Order: sequence, then structure tokens, then C-alpha cells
Amino acid sequence: MTGACNCQSCMNEKTNEDLQHSLSEDSRRLVQTSDNRTQSVYLSGHVRVDASNQLDTDDDCKPSYSACDAEMHAKHSRRRYVCGFCDRSYAFPSKFKTHMHIHTGEKPFGCKVCDKKFTESSNLRAHMRTHTGEKPFGCKVCDKKFTESSNLRAHMRTHTGEKPFSCEVCDKKFRQSFDLRAHTRIHTGDKPFSCDVCDKKFARAPALREHTRIHTGDKPFSCDVCDKKFSHSSTLRTHVYIHTGKEPFQCDICGKKFRKLANLKCHMSTHSAEKHFSCNDCDKKFTLFSSLQTHMHTHTGEKPFSCKVCDKRFADPSALRVHMRTHTGERPFCCKVCDMKFTVSSSLKTHTRIHTGEKPFSCKVCDKKFAQSSELTAHTRIHTGERPFSCKVCDKRFAQSSTLRDHMRIHTGERPYCCTDCDKRFTDRSGLRVHMLIHTGERPFGCKVCDMKFTVSSNLKTHMLTHTGERPFSCEDCDKKFSIPSALRTHRRIHTGE
Repeated sequence: MTGACNCQSCMNEKTNEDLQHSLSEDSRRLVQTSDNRTQSVYLSGHVRVDASNQLDTDDDCKPSYSACDAEMHAKHSRRRYVCGFCDRSYAFPSKFKTHMHIHTGEKPFGCKVCDKKFTESSNLRAHMRTHTGEKPFGCKVCDKKFTESSNLRAHMRTHTGEKPFSCEVCDKKFRQSFDLRAHTRIHTGDKPFSCDVCDKKFARAPALREHTRIHTGDKPFSCDVCDKKFSHSSTLRTHVYIHTGKEPFQCDICGKKFRKLANLKCHMSTHSAEKHFSCNDCDKKFTLFSSLQTHMHTHTGEKPFSCKVCDKRFADPSALRVHMRTHTGERPFCCKVCDMKFTVSSSLKTHTRIHTGEKPFSCKVCDKKFAQSSELTAHTRIHTGERPFSCKVCDKRFAQSSTLRDHMRIHTGERPYCCTDCDKRFTDRSGLRVHMLIHTGERPFGCKVCDMKFTVSSNLKTHMLTHTGERPFSCEDCDKKFSIPSALRTHRRIHTGE
């Protein structure tokens, strides 16, 4: 009696033949070009059908079937298509063919806008939304929208706090599987992504993409406020805080706020008594090794960071960044009270004390208070008599470096500060400010006793001595006292015969 053979081996052979035939001609051509006919046979040899499996519970088999589909579904559920490369198995030939693109490198689905290619049509559809701007998947909690449903599912975990992916080594948990995979490389040391230019390796593909911009100079992220461009989106986000004044990272101990998480981490070490890194030259200790490295430049005199505009060199990169603003004119830190702008945040903080009246720095000798630590340092030298800044021309010494700079202009003849009304020029900014009061008629310093007003605070101080009777200026030869220094200088000529 003749009839169709129903043995298992014949079924498997028939299924293999069907699958080989069902593999796309494009797939065969792609494989053949990489290794001629041999590769095509090699791919075919990695197709195996397992007909022993019963009905599974994979997502492919979960949809409900109509009565007319039940027989076909049962037929497929009894056999699976197993990949000979990685042993993954699939219930449907179409799924298997799509999977094989991973091994062949074939990307048959191409974007008509940018020519980018994909292994799956679903990936192409998701990619097309980057061109159309479509974001069909919306979060019901915060209305944020996404191009892919998987991104929405991952986002929802930020609201639920769910972290379903756990590291088997250290039990650290993650919201997304790719974060876990990247984290695992910390333990394995695996860095599979390599730069084609400098061979530097990275654990994550996004890190490689960002690194590549160092070589290309690409800065795709632009600030909407000042048009400054950045190579990393994270750097742009941090930069925007300059304009908004937002400081999202706060110290739990002292409440101090920071724009960058890295700055908060550095700050937290100031609360710890531990300073592991010690300078071998001066025994100064640091909580961070990077701080020690920067400090060492003060001993070596090394200034490795150079300005590309004027070739001025600096010991640390932050000083270079601040210096660059003298060339660009950028003043990103703005006072919310008077709109005055500054190149560095510390100058803004100091300026803000003009409005608040805060003077946090106090002299331990006379309890006088100051808005800036540099002012306190300079004031302390009044008590110590220290004058560490010396003129190389006339050996005159000064308590402040700024006073020395102003003094040097006496020798150079430089007068960089010019009056816009009469073109008179001055060696220092304070001289110009006092001069401008002549044009405005303003006398901002008033005596509280007799209502007399003065253009400069020093004249008011001298005037106040007429009310107090104080004579703080004493002659070293005869101990005669005077209320103003000019009177003492005139008196000194009696002794000197000048």
C-alpha cells in the first residue's frame, strides 16, 4: 500500500527543504557575495528543525486564534526552527529568517530619507519617526511622549521605581536591560566598542559615539538661549542651568546646591575628615586624586592647558575655561536683581552680597566683616604688617596684588580706564569711578552728624575725625598727632628739612 510517509525524519527533511526555499533570494545573494557559494551552503547548514516541542507559551504563540487558524497554529507549535549559530529557536519561518540577518549582516530594510538600513521592518518604522517627529506612545503620568513602546515601558519605571534587572555579581538593580549589560562590563572588564581613529575602547556604544566627536569636531547640541554648541547632550543640559539658575544637586548635610552631580560628589568629600592623597613636597592633603594632580603643578610650575587664541597657559582646565571668556566676551552668570553679568559664578555670588548685605568673613582681631575672603585676607595684613607683593622697579611693597598692578602703571605710564565724557584717563578703575562723580554731581557718602556729603568714602572718614576729635596719625619723631595723613606729611617736613 502506497501513501505519504509520516515518519519524523521525513517531516524534518521536508521542513528543512521548505525553510531553505523560503529564505529570501536577497539573503542568499548577500551571503554569496561575502564568501561566494560556500557561505550560502554554510548558512543553509545552520538551519535545524526541532519537531519535538509541544505548544509553547512564547509571545509568538500568545495571540488568540480563530477556529479556522487553530489547525495551522497547532501544526507550527509542534516544530521549531533552531539557529545553528546561537541555538535560538523560533516557531515561525519568518521570525527565523529575520533572526538570521544578525548572523549574515544583511539589512534589507532601507530608509528612503537617510539611507540607513535595518535588519527588521519594525526597526525601520521606528526609525522613520525620527524624521517625521511622530511620538505615538504617551506617558499617562507626565505626558512625555516616545517614538517606541519599549521606551515608554522603560520610562514608566521612573514613576514606579521598578528595577527588574539585577546584577548577579553585586545585586545592583537597573530599570533597563541594556543598563545591566553595560554595568556587567565593569565586572568583566569587557570593552567591545573600539574607536577607528585612536583604538580607544569603550564599554558602551553611546560612549564611543560621543568620543568620536572629539575627532570629528561635531557639536550637534545647541543652546536655545546663547547658541553655544556642545558635543554631548548632558553637557548642554548642565549649561542650560547657567541661564535658568537651577542647581538640582543638593548636599544633604549643609544644603549647598550645585549644577553638576560631579561637583556635589567633590563637595561631599569636604564633610569627610578623610584626605587620602598627600603632597610629597608640602604635606598638603586632598580628598581627590585629581585635586592633588592639579596642586602638583604649583610645585613643578607646569601649565599644561594652553589658550589657542593668545597662547596663555594655565595649571588647571577650569582656569582655562574661565580665561576663554575674555576672548568670547561670554558672561553667563547673571544677577537676578540688577541684571549685571559675570564670567564666573563666584563673582556673581560675591556681587549678590551687595544686595543682601551679607558679610560672612570676619576678622579675628577686630571683628570687622567682609563680603569676600580676599578682602579679609588683605585686611588681616593691616594687623600683621605683611606686604608680600613687591614692585620690581622701585621695591615698593603692597598688601594686595591688585594694588601692585595699579602701581606698576606709574612706571609704564599705562592708563587703561577712560572717561566717556571728557576722555581723561586713569591708571585704575576706582579712579575713574570717583572721576565720573564730577560729571554726575553725585556725592554718595554722607555724614550722619552734619549731613555733609562727599564723592569718596575716604574723604568722609577723614571728615568724621572732626566730630570725634580722633587723631590717629602720629609723628614718629615728636609724637604729635594729626587727624589726616596729609597734615602729618606736611608736619614731617619740619624734621626732614625738605
